[in-house]
Amino acid sequence: MKHVFLFSALFLAGVFAVNAQDINKPQTSANVGMTPVQKGNWIVGGSLGSLGYSFEGENFNIMLNPRAGYFISDGVAIGLGLIGSLATVPDEDDVWGYGVSPFVRYYFPQGSSATGRFFAQGDVGISGSSPGSGASLALGANVGYAHFITSSVALEVTAGYNYSKATVSGSTGQSGLGVALGFQVYLPGQR
Repeated sequence: MKHVFLFSALFLAGVFAVNAQDINKPQTSANVGMTPVQKGNWIVGGSLGSLGYSFEGENFNIMLNPRAGYFISDGVAIGLGLIGSLATVPDEDDVWGYGVSPFVRYYFPQGSSATGRFFAQGDVGISGSSPGSGASLALGANVGYAHFITSSVALEVTAGYNYSKATVSGSTGQSGLGVALGFQVYLPGQR
């Protein structure tokens, strides 16, 4: 009988101890409103991975795209992105790409929530690749959603259309669709 009473007392003490603990869950969203996208703030981050498919060459590609920008007005940022990519071409050598791409990003006030914002981004830049020489024109139009996990860090997903055309005579344009996942850090500017 003593063992049953002792076991019951220990069991109840354990149940109360477990219920008394405060379990910290990781933060998954933050109520930020317009604060991160105000005039004078900075944005630093980029796409960690981008997968795409080219209509003309029937090849797959993956791209890393770090970028930094400055908010020239509430909800409008301009900046510069770097391009690093790898494309796999059937029955040929892989193609390494590089480039630089200025961008403009607009955060829509409509449809936004306290923890996220929709945006559109346009890019115009210059790119090149490992087997070729010379530069090519690179254009991009993307839409996306930024979900703020803290007051200054957002996870992003973007989808869009990209086009590039080499500057050599007789070249044809390349176009395709792409999807990217990334993150941005929103830094407050001096006020």
